[in-house]
Amino acid sequence: MNTTLHHVSFPGESSEYRNKRNALLEKEIALRRQVEAVAAQRRALPLGGAPPDDYRFIGKAGPVAMSAMFTQGKDTLAVYSFMFGPEREEPCPGCTPFLDGLDGMVEHISQRINFAVVAKSPIERLQALARQRGWERLPLYSTAGNNFDRDYFGDSSALSPAVRKQQDFKDGEEWDMPMLNVFRQAGGKVRHFWGSEVLYVPPEPGQEYRHNDLLNPLWNMLDLTPAGRGDFHPRLAYS
Repeated sequence: MNTTLHHVSFPGESSEYRNKRNALLEKEIALRRQVEAVAAQRRALPLGGAPPDDYRFIGKAGPVAMSAMFTQGKDTLAVYSFMFGPEREEPCPGCTPFLDGLDGMVEHISQRINFAVVAKSPIERLQALARQRGWERLPLYSTAGNNFDRDYFGDSSALSPAVRKQQDFKDGEEWDMPMLNVFRQAGGKVRHFWGSEVLYVPPEPGQEYRHNDLLNPLWNMLDLTPAGRGDFHPRLAYS
């Protein structure tokens, strides 16, 4: 690193701190470079396959086809599969706090792309949860009655035996999964672009899956603190 690029110091810091902080800064600069390179490589992906169906989602205004979720001037649709199927008594405590924050970002996100949050529970149940959580902007849709989550791995039902074994799924056990999928409309046709597949890649020892880290400010904030993430797991409510 060119040391002339770094010219700040904090009150009372020691030379030992500054030397080690500068060494860390080199790694942070390299990480920034890598993040940018990965983002560029992601943007350069060719279009993936066409969805096998023009899925009909159920929103607060009734059924809507996936192809109709692309609004004028926006050729991208991101769909987050939320873990709140009808078999769950409560929503996933990992997804829910993340969506609490994302509710405030929807107005900004929607300036660039189309965005939807889907779950397998009926829309009435999703709307009741939104009222309970104070969500006002999240575009919620039910996937009840279609195969979207199965086809795009928002649940475990279509995982191969090898992936099921890797993920430690038991026979006869199925789960909805926290998957983000991005689609693009080109030439009037919808194509898959990217999915958060790292969810289905085993983490390195001592790591989390980190499949939605780019979307979740909670984990990014904790990573900047002395204790890091530790054994913290978010809850639906705190005393």
